[in-house]
Amino acid sequence: MDFIPEKIINYAERHTTEESELLADLNRATWTKVLQPRMLSGHIQGRLLSMFSKMIKPKRVLEIGTYTGYSALCLAEGLAENGEIHTIDKNEELSHIMNSYFDQSSFKKNIKSHIGNALEIIPTMNENWDLVFIDADKENYINYFNLLIDKMNTNSFIIADNVLWSGKVIEDSSEFDEETRILDEFNKMIQEDNRLENILLPIRDGLMVARVK
Repeated sequence: MDFIPEKIINYAERHTTEESELLADLNRATWTKVLQPRMLSGHIQGRLLSMFSKMIKPKRVLEIGTYTGYSALCLAEGLAENGEIHTIDKNEELSHIMNSYFDQSSFKKNIKSHIGNALEIIPTMNENWDLVFIDADKENYINYFNLLIDKMNTNSFIIADNVLWSGKVIEDSSEFDEETRILDEFNKMIQEDNRLENILLPIRDGLMVARVK
């Protein structure tokens, strides 16, 4: 579902700071070489993630769902000095692409890539987080949140992608598939959690932004 007319999106892109040459190259490579390239954060969302990171200046960032590495590179742009971003993905087949672009980046030493099941990897990390970006298997969004909420620093942020799920979350709940049901529950859980303040942004497929008080 396109929430905003294409002409408006094109206008917005023309009036948004350009992505770097490295990100533009990764963008093109993803669309030409990888299945389901719509999973890429892309220009506008990537610049938004970068701006969030630059405002927060996080020391420790966790990303769940690396894909080809575009969003990790965007989030790395705002890291505090000696900050790190840990990014997890279970798809080893894409690791050669993301690692290639990580290696070309000035943030190479700041990005720690993990391949495997995030539900198993997260409990092994002895970290507290300033910024978390969730963009992986939708059926585990609630599980990821529950694993991480007690590891979030005060005034930290959790950002979750795809929370509008092509508009399916506003359809008749009796017809929800499993992913839509869980995303709807996730959105309601965030809204009702008094440890958080939140805003759901209708950007691309929906971004839930929550600040941990």
